[in-house]
Amino acid sequence: MIKLESALEGKQFNLYELEQKLKPIGYSIGGNWDYDHGSFDYKMDDEVGYQFLRLPFSAIDGQLDTPGVMVQFDCPFLLAHKYQIGLDDNASTGSFSGSFNQFSEPQDPDASFPEEYIAVGKRLLKQAEKILMAE
Repeated sequence: MIKLESALEGKQFNLYELEQKLKPIGYSIGGNWDYDHGSFDYKMDDEVGYQFLRLPFSAIDGQLDTPGVMVQFDCPFLLAHKYQIGLDDNASTGSFSGSFNQFSEPQDPDASFPEEYIAVGKRLLKQAEKILMAE
């Protein structure tokens, strides 16, 4: 994980408006959201694992599923996941959770970040800042 300095950190936005601005340029709501926090993820590559620019946020006046909820950005970062090939080594027959979660555990959930994508991540962050801070 590589933290990035950003003008977005600490800024507050309406979550719905963020979605309207970030989804068209390639961001998606990350799978790690909960009722009080989440993130927008930009997948830069998935050739040898996954490389993401993650824009994490926290709800400041309600829960994320509340219409009109305001969120505040935390420190953006670059993240790499390297997944193991094949079946999940922790799955077992008769395992209740194995019936629902059939994805492999990460081989390295905090893999080193490829050098060539650091500049790409910084450019993507600047683009998001420009779009979100323009008013």
